Amino acid sequence: MSFETKSLPARHDVVAPDGSEVRILLQRPGGSMAHFRLAPGEVATAIVHRTIEEIWYVLAGAGEMWRRHGEREEVVPLSPGTCLTIPVGTRFQFRATADAPLDAIGITMPPWPGDGEAVAVDGPWTPTVPR
Repeated sequence: MSFETKSLPARHDVVAPDGSEVRILLQRPGGSMAHFRLAPGEVATAIVHRTIEEIWYVLAGAGEMWRRHGEREEVVPLSPGTCLTIPVGTRFQFRATADAPLDAIGITMPPWPGDGEAVAVDGPWTPTVPR
């Protein structure tokens, strides 16, 4: 078994299907971790994942997260210390307040499989970021 260590990259590696900046961290066979950033005042594109689930932990900034799965639907406030789950098949969308970027760590289980995993869906807010 090998150990891995990585510092948060200064620049993002990719743009997520929802439009947020992604800094890829580490991965193991059961899951992967990434840092997500949405600029102040921006609204991500609403998406649904085909095969993965996620756990998010908000590090900085503020905003809201909309989630809908079947008949259950809610909007929760996001602030540092908020932790939430996104089960497989959950439609979700998030937005940042105008004050500061919204920064979160996301754990993806299993690891992110690549293109085609996220599908754009209708959400409660009009996206402001390019897909």
